[in-house]
Amino acid sequence: MAATARALGLPYRTVWHWCKDRPEPRQHGTQLRCFRCRSGVDNPTKPAAYAYLLGLYLGDGHLVTTARVPVLRIYCSDSWPNLIELCDQAMRDVLANSVQRVQKKGCVGVQSYGTHWPCLLPQHGPGKKHERPIVLADWQRKIIERYPGDFLRGLFHSDGCRVSNRVTVRGKQYVYPRYMFSNESTDIMELCHWALDLLGIAWRMNRRNSLSVARREAVAALDRHVGPKS
Repeated sequence: MAATARALGLPYRTVWHWCKDRPEPRQHGTQLRCFRCRSGVDNPTKPAAYAYLLGLYLGDGHLVTTARVPVLRIYCSDSWPNLIELCDQAMRDVLANSVQRVQKKGCVGVQSYGTHWPCLLPQHGPGKKHERPIVLADWQRKIIERYPGDFLRGLFHSDGCRVSNRVTVRGKQYVYPRYMFSNESTDIMELCHWALDLLGIAWRMNRRNSLSVARREAVAALDRHVGPKS
C-alpha cells in the first residue's frame, strides 16, 4: 500500500481509505495500550513489567510533561548494559511503541514519547521527587501488593546495589553479601520498606537516607527477586 501511494504521488492515508481490505496497524497507539484509559480495565496487560518500571521510574526516572508529547526518561549507567535492555523492554511491555536510547556521559537515557505516560505514572510533577509528596494511587498499590518483588527489583536496579560486606571479628575477617538502597525521598524509602515487609524480608536503616538488607535469609530471599545488576 505504501508503494502504491508513492507511485501515485498520493498521501498514504488516502490510499488506505480507498482500499477495501485495509491492513491492520502493526502497533496500537498509546491510547489503546493505556490500561487506565481502556473502558472497564484497571490492570496492565503485564503487571510485573509495570511494577518493575514503576520502581525504575521512582529511582532514576523523569517524566517530562511540558513538551508537546510527554516523554519518559530513565537513566541507566553504562556499567550495567543488561539493565538498559531490561528498562527498554519494560517500557515496551507497559506502553511504548518505540524506545530511544540517548548516550550521555557515563549513562544512557532510555526514553519513550507517549501521550499516556502521565496516566500510568501519576507521581510526576514539577521539582525533585524528594521535595514533593510521592504517594501511590490505590490501583498502583494493588499491583505492587501482587508483585512486590518486581517493584523492589526496579528500586534496587535504580538506586540500590548488592555488595560484599567485610567485617573483622576477633582478628578474623568475614565476607558476606548485603543489599543497600538509598534515596533522598522519605516517601520512596517508605515504599521500599512496605514492599520488603510484604515479602517478609528483614531490613534496617543504616543512615537517614539508606537501608540495608544483611541477614543471610533476607539476602537469599531478595536474591530470588532482585539479584545483582549486570
